Amino acid sequence: MTRRLLFALLVLPFLTVLAPAPATAATQAVTMAQYAFAPATITVHVGDTVTWTNQDQAPHDVTTTSAPVPLHSPTLSTGQSWTYTFSQPGTYAYICSIHPDMKAQITVLPAATTAPPQRPATTTAARHTTAGGAPAAVQPRTTTTMTMTSAPPTTSTAAPQVMQAMTPTDQSTLDPMLLVAGLVAAVATLCLLLIASRAAD
Repeated sequence: MTRRLLFALLVLPFLTVLAPAPATAATQAVTMAQYAFAPATITVHVGDTVTWTNQDQAPHDVTTTSAPVPLHSPTLSTGQSWTYTFSQPGTYAYICSIHPDMKAQITVLPAATTAPPQRPATTTAARHTTAGGAPAAVQPRTTTTMTMTSAPPTTSTAAPQVMQAMTPTDQSTLDPMLLVAGLVAAVATLCLLLIASRAAD
């Protein structure tokens, strides 16, 4: 029993750190009241859910007139609801087929994607071209001296960049090894303590 408790105490903190947070999809509510959809226009994302609830005495439904995917709900009586999760982006215009004057629209946007812009690469390229454009005016006079003077800065600037690129990778490879070694030492110590306590009993 003590071994299970010690194992749980050692493993559970790592599981909570490594477990990804569940993605939460948004839920929108549309009411059918006084022969109208409220709200009449909403905007959601792919993966979001919309729930229609009939609060009128008359029956209603949801029927698309123009949409990427046609939708048609069952006839909803008073107090009944219908839920749909959108999987395709686009504009969904819909009505109540029983009461065509009831009109509404849903705009479904694509799922948000985070793509970092690569602006630093373009700015550095622009700097190199502008810096290279200045010696080009002097190049007809002494072409050999310009090539000789431009060569050492490129090699000298390349060396620190290589060293800077190497140092973070070395540190990142050392940190997990130290963590694993610490875990192994902690587990070995706990095992020795358990064996010693049993031998004493």
